Amino acid sequence: MYSNNNNQDCVNISSMFQNFNPDIFSRRCVWVNGPVIVGAGPSGLGVAAGLKRQGVPFIILERANCIASLWQNRTYDRLKLHLPKQFCQLPNFPFPEDFPEYPTKYQFIQYLESYATHFDIRPKFNETVQSAKYDERFGLWRVKTVSETGLVGSCQFEYICRWLVVATGENAEKVVPEFEGLEDFGGEVVHACDYKSGERYRGKRVLVVGCGNSGMEVSLDLCNHHASPSMVVRSSIHVLPREVLGKSTFELAMKMMKWMPLWLVDRILLFLADMILGNTEKYGLKRPQIGPMELKNTAGRTPVLDIGALKKIRSKKIKIVPGIKKFGPRMVELVDGQILEIDSAVLATGYRSNVPKWLTDNDFFSEDGIPKNPFPNGWKGEAGLYAVGFTRRGISGASLDAMSVAHDIANSWNEETKQQKITAAARHRRCISHF
Repeated sequence: MYSNNNNQDCVNISSMFQNFNPDIFSRRCVWVNGPVIVGAGPSGLGVAAGLKRQGVPFIILERANCIASLWQNRTYDRLKLHLPKQFCQLPNFPFPEDFPEYPTKYQFIQYLESYATHFDIRPKFNETVQSAKYDERFGLWRVKTVSETGLVGSCQFEYICRWLVVATGENAEKVVPEFEGLEDFGGEVVHACDYKSGERYRGKRVLVVGCGNSGMEVSLDLCNHHASPSMVVRSSIHVLPREVLGKSTFELAMKMMKWMPLWLVDRILLFLADMILGNTEKYGLKRPQIGPMELKNTAGRTPVLDIGALKKIRSKKIKIVPGIKKFGPRMVELVDGQILEIDSAVLATGYRSNVPKWLTDNDFFSEDGIPKNPFPNGWKGEAGLYAVGFTRRGISGASLDAMSVAHDIANSWNEETKQQKITAAARHRRCISHF
């Protein structure tokens, strides 16, 4: 990671950076010989492994107490990977052969922990980045953090580095919309990240707000635990079979896109969906005008890969309802005037990036915390700034970016190290010449 020789206390650092903001003296300052990676999810681990393989030192900061905290702490029990495992593995470390085609969340966590162990990646846990800013005067990044030690409270750090890798991803924070009357509802309301199992909702009427992959799976899980779910569908959505003739629909789409134009791939996918799933619009699932792959590429909206929810929708065990107008005591009024009596609500309303909250004065990320340049050009910014995990293409896209980032940083680091050795050797020769 980084050697003790690279750790500088504030007294030593202050003599080097006398013009820095005065609050630097209230923090413990650490010089990092390589990059600082923010986030120890799959994206951050992928970059760290690439740097390890090329001998580049780094620090990886993680606000949670574990790697892949989204998977470990904010996913429901029945979750499995939606795509075959070969599309979800990180660079230079395949899944175990005995893992199923669609690993469970627990198997995926086991895989990530094995990945970190294999490459000897040791994040600094419980350390939250408060701000990161590029100091143009010195050509360095200043990353301010608060570390929760658990013993003596919190400790503040400031990391100073040449390169900053933002690997917090698109799903760092949950999105919780505001609803009129929700304070009067009286029933339990949870976000999907806090939902674990339908067992606790047995026999209850549950409103699931959102119809993406999470909303569909939560509704299916509720149904399997003998609850009565109603799923809010406000907008159009593509529903595709997860497999076609035993083969992954996603894999089929990737292969077709190598040889066919996008519009033709979409047309074939929708034809296959009609053949296998039938007309989903008659169940209240209206299709978008744009095809599923084009919509994913342009807007980041992933099609739903059906794993059984559609069967429950056909049988009306999962009820499809329109948007919400307002909540009331143990009820919800819908935009069509319908009144539903419900006991609980699960908000499958998605996640968003938290980058704008801590990365300041940069023109690389948009206001929603996503790189302005679309894939595959969104991984590199200016002044040593990099982004991984923002491709809207899942782990496969993050893995590609992780390899690009690690390779680019390694090239720069090796070049600078080489130049430093040349300079040191020249100084040594000058010293010898005086004798």
